[in-house]
Amino acid sequence: TEVSHERLQMESRLRRALELGELELFYQPIVHTDSGNLCAVEALLRWNNPAMGMVMPDRFIPLAEETGLIIPIGEWVLQEACSAAMEWKDITGRDIGISVNVSPRQFRDPNFTNAVMRALDQSGLDAEQLELEITERLILDNSIETAEILRQLDKEGIRLSVDDFGTGFSALSYLKSYPFDTLKIDKSFVQDVMKEPEDASLVRAIINMAHSLGLRVIAEGVEDEPQTHFLKAEGCDFSQGYFYSRPLPAADFEAWLKTNERVQI
Repeated sequence: TEVSHERLQMESRLRRALELGELELFYQPIVHTDSGNLCAVEALLRWNNPAMGMVMPDRFIPLAEETGLIIPIGEWVLQEACSAAMEWKDITGRDIGISVNVSPRQFRDPNFTNAVMRALDQSGLDAEQLELEITERLILDNSIETAEILRQLDKEGIRLSVDDFGTGFSALSYLKSYPFDTLKIDKSFVQDVMKEPEDASLVRAIINMAHSLGLRVIAEGVEDEPQTHFLKAEGCDFSQGYFYSRPLPAADFEAWLKTNERVQI
């Protein structure tokens, strides 16, 4: 009873979170592994509720999916992220890509592609500067016309990436049949590359396989310098993690952009 009461309470708060301005995006840089120069940024959703404090996505996203609230929330995220990328262009004088996570429930919404295009139109961001991150779970969900939606997005020039690669039931055939650009290696593999030979071998194999399919690779969860040397040696294209920066709220991220010499290059 306590759990269901807490869930109901969270649901009613989440329903009002958007209108009350409690949702915010944090931003984490994605850098070129070989140089450390900024390439793109991932937008990460947070919910700052007066009663519950800062709520992480793994607590409220499943609820948002179940209730359908993820549809309006997802649209807000897309619009906010695309607008932020345009502001960074004004600050730095160069294009900075933005990555946004997409949930299976959003994909099921018949207006999803329109919502993506609307966010691009309203912000003025070029389609190729937006990358949508899709989990393996979504790709393997047969209840969605995944292939058709991915082709529509690809035709518009939007970039597509497989998020958390290796954590789901990897049906590798989808990498061949869908128009992906990028593959993100899950942090659970990256964190132990210097300690566990099996993890090092796995990461090496994923990088080689992705490159042989013409995909770029991002390593997630990079936390220390030896990991960067390993990834550089293995030819991993991009890296993301606390070693470069924690996810930052918008104002702090703008300050990071203005003061980090690796941004302007």
